[in-house]
Amino acid sequence: IFIEYPFLAALIGVILLALGWYLRRRTLTGIGIIWLLYAGYETGMQRRWLCSGECDIRIDLLVIYPILVLTLTVAGVSLLLARKEWGQRGGRHEESSHHGSRGRSASRGRDRK
Repeated sequence: IFIEYPFLAALIGVILLALGWYLRRRTLTGIGIIWLLYAGYETGMQRRWLCSGECDIRIDLLVIYPILVLTLTVAGVSLLLARKEWGQRGGRHEESSHHGSRGRSASRGRDRK
């Protein structure tokens, strides 16, 4: 389906990138970038920018599709872990937890002034 409609791969990439940014999950952000790169590659193949005209036999997909499935599996696990962490914090989105103890102490210092 992505061969004919590479924008769907781009849509998946944008969604994963946005989730990664919002949840502060580098894994999701990286996987979103991988999907966007694949969408660009597939667009280039579709428009014949990246092939010499004989693009019907796509051996490259034997490698690419398993990688995409693996990345979506890893993204799913990352989302489940994010949900578990969210539940342990009681639904609060703690920005300082991403920055470690340094972020918390720096914000306390600003509050005292």
